[in-house]
Amino acid sequence: MRILLKLVIDCDPDAAWRAVHSPRAVAELYGPVLDLAPLVPGGLPTSWSPGDDVPVELSAFGSVPMGRQLIHPSDRFVDEPEGRVRIFRDSGIPLTGPLASLDVWDHQMAISPAAGGKTLWRDRLVIGGPTAPLLWPVLWSVWQWRGARIRSLAPSWAHDETTERDAAAEA
Repeated sequence: MRILLKLVIDCDPDAAWRAVHSPRAVAELYGPVLDLAPLVPGGLPTSWSPGDDVPVELSAFGSVPMGRQLIHPSDRFVDEPEGRVRIFRDSGIPLTGPLASLDVWDHQMAISPAAGGKTLWRDRLVIGGPTAPLLWPVLWSVWQWRGARIRSLAPSWAHDETTERDAAAEA
């Protein structure tokens, strides 16, 4: 079963690409409804890197346990006539909680240029397993809310303080 989003967001593709790799941006995306906490002593990385295995704990409204998830990112690039498509894939799995009943969890976000310096954001979640038909309506609703959050937060991604600090240090 699939859940798809296709949005044109108000930031450039580089800013969107930084955001999909940023644990801080992910936390902002789901907050304040879902909290994402690291399960490793060193905390969350500054940026998700291909090949990482990052276990996190999810909780709703700061106190209701929602389970643990393993985040396993990878990157892929596809050149198309309209420009380069950058694809971030989280092929990690839910470890505990309601989503752990799924046999398949494959989340991909494709970032590509759109007119006017904006970004075409395509988001695809594929789920499978015996509970997928029961969980699909809930996840579909979460993904609609997620799309609204992406749209509202995207303009702020162009002003990533870490990136601006790094650029100033290089100058």
